[in-house]
Amino acid sequence: MTGLWILLGLLVVIIGYGVIKYMAQRRYLKTLTSEEFRQGYRKAQLIDVREPNEFKSGHILGARNIPVTQLKQRLQEVRPDKPVYLYCQNGSRAARAATLLHKKGYSDLNQLQGGFKKWDGKVKSS
Repeated sequence: MTGLWILLGLLVVIIGYGVIKYMAQRRYLKTLTSEEFRQGYRKAQLIDVREPNEFKSGHILGARNIPVTQLKQRLQEVRPDKPVYLYCQNGSRAARAATLLHKKGYSDLNQLQGGFKKWDGKVKSS
């Protein structure tokens, strides 16, 4: 019975951590609809944080590919004084990228709601 209580306690801690992290992230990361994203990304840095093979198969017109796995090493390519518009396939990697950028002092961070799979604008394919 004690093992069950320990397991339940761990589950509560894990869920609580996830909720706290999500709420904190909402303070510095704006999640935009396709329409809102389309209205602002031309005046910003548009970054696709998916892997190169995903980027080559199709991406938003004008996007640069900086995979989230390489972002820490390529921070000099992202200007901290301009808005950053991020997207990935469904939103999870863009949120991770935003967390990293926020920790490095970037403030105007935006992500595409639902990621590339929900995008209904112009796309470039190889």
